[in-house]
Amino acid sequence: MTSPSAPGADGAPSGNRAEVARLLKPFYPWIALSVVTGVFAGVATAALLRTINQVLNQQGSMAGGLLLTFIALCLVALFGRMASDISTNFVGQQLVAQVRKSLAQKILSAPIDALERYRTHRLMPVLSQDVDMISDAAFVLSTALIAVAVALGCLAYLAWLSLPLFGLLFVALVLGATFQTVAQTRAEVGFWKAREHEDQLHKAYQAISEGAKELRMHRDRRTRMFGGQIERIVDSIRSVNSRAINVFVLATSFGSAMFFLLIALILGWAAFRSTEPVVLSGFVLVLLFLKGPIDQIARALPNVGRAKVAFMRIADLSARFASPEPHLHLERAGDGPQTLVEGIGMRGVRYAFDAPDGGEPFVLGPIDLQLRRGEMVFVVGDNGSGKTTLIKLLLGLYAPQQGEVLRDGAAVTPQARDDYRQLFTTVFSDFYLFEDLADDGKGEGTHGLPQAALPYLQRLEIAHKVSIKDGSFSTVDLSTGQRKRLALVHAYLEGRPVLVFDEWAADQDPTFRHLFYTELLPELRARGHLLVVISHDDRYFHIADRVITMKAGRVAEDRARAPQSLAA
Repeated sequence: MTSPSAPGADGAPSGNRAEVARLLKPFYPWIALSVVTGVFAGVATAALLRTINQVLNQQGSMAGGLLLTFIALCLVALFGRMASDISTNFVGQQLVAQVRKSLAQKILSAPIDALERYRTHRLMPVLSQDVDMISDAAFVLSTALIAVAVALGCLAYLAWLSLPLFGLLFVALVLGATFQTVAQTRAEVGFWKAREHEDQLHKAYQAISEGAKELRMHRDRRTRMFGGQIERIVDSIRSVNSRAINVFVLATSFGSAMFFLLIALILGWAAFRSTEPVVLSGFVLVLLFLKGPIDQIARALPNVGRAKVAFMRIADLSARFASPEPHLHLERAGDGPQTLVEGIGMRGVRYAFDAPDGGEPFVLGPIDLQLRRGEMVFVVGDNGSGKTTLIKLLLGLYAPQQGEVLRDGAAVTPQARDDYRQLFTTVFSDFYLFEDLADDGKGEGTHGLPQAALPYLQRLEIAHKVSIKDGSFSTVDLSTGQRKRLALVHAYLEGRPVLVFDEWAADQDPTFRHLFYTELLPELRARGHLLVVISHDDRYFHIADRVITMKAGRVAEDRARAPQSLAA
């Protein structure tokens, strides 16, 4: 995983600018087209102002060649603006689409341990809020770019009219631009702080959603959650954003007033020095016209500032997941069902977690283990003993830092790890239940699923709530225990060689718990499946062929059990 870079002066990680450049690189030709056509529009607009100024300072009306020139300039300005606007909008929408696909691909390809370190309350705002911010900024950015091109064209015309007056104007504009840059930098720091508060707010929203029942039962905690966290964070976001935007407003007001001061300065210049009327009227006309494009630029700056922060956050997420898991297939279809002849195992496997507070790391292993096809193996132990880490290594979700995971006696290489995972159907304790059912891999599609699933739905007493249509469950809006039963139906339908259950019975009533241990698991074993069950139900340990006891990251005991009756 790539570590985030240190923050720069504007609060953004300095190392992410290269990632932003990488995101924009495919669109450089379109950006160039937008700039070039915008420049043409700006030059044509300046030429239009020159033509109008010329007509105002000559005898007679606009006719003949002058009229044709005016019409031609109007067309150039119109089509240049249209082309620049369309190009910029195209870049914006294509960029947003690419960012969304790229982030999804990076998340799907990221190592599981990297994903686990990056919390959901930080991930979701990037995928939704920050990406939407770029999409919104794309609409205002095109107008701002054209306004910049028009402003540059007008300034070039003013320099052509009178270099001394333009020099005076340029000094004033440099002072104004410096003030605007300082204001923008300060505002972006505020936007960066507000974005960090947004992560905290999302975390608080997640807490009040997932902990709604607990908060109902604890008035003091509920009060602290709302007043001490949500209100405080929301007020902080409001305060920081208000200050940042107010800085932009003050800078914009200063810029508006400055235009009229410049006009006064030019008129004062003309009072003391002889100035041709065409020059004087040209400067006044252009400055009055320039106020519109400058105001457009000023109005776009807050959105551009927030989009810049969003870009940096997206680049930070992209950099964190810049090292994908090798040989992970995202586009290649499955090669059919995987087979297991002998079993799976571990040889000298070791894995260590860094302690978040700098303390002693948790170390699992070294582990030597062999699980045979047709076995029912229980993995037991206290919380924190390493059961879940052992299972994730066995599943190939974690790559061992030392040692090897084995399939039919052969080491599972990084190239084969994704294929190896297809041996398993899992129901984790924190499982996610998808509505759609995957193809069975046998070339039969999902057409036979309703008939195949019905006996399992009936046996698990959820057929009255759930059916299968078009390869999907009709609903997954069930209790936790019912959803786990539905996940078990999914496991039955997939029919993979190895089934892994992590505390499946923890949310079941005694009837289904007894059914699971005494009927369902033995039936699956009889079909030749290898069953790996994490369990604390010690009254059912005698059903297992083996009980592996974990303690402090090591296999403390691996004991085979002789078959016994339930009465025993």
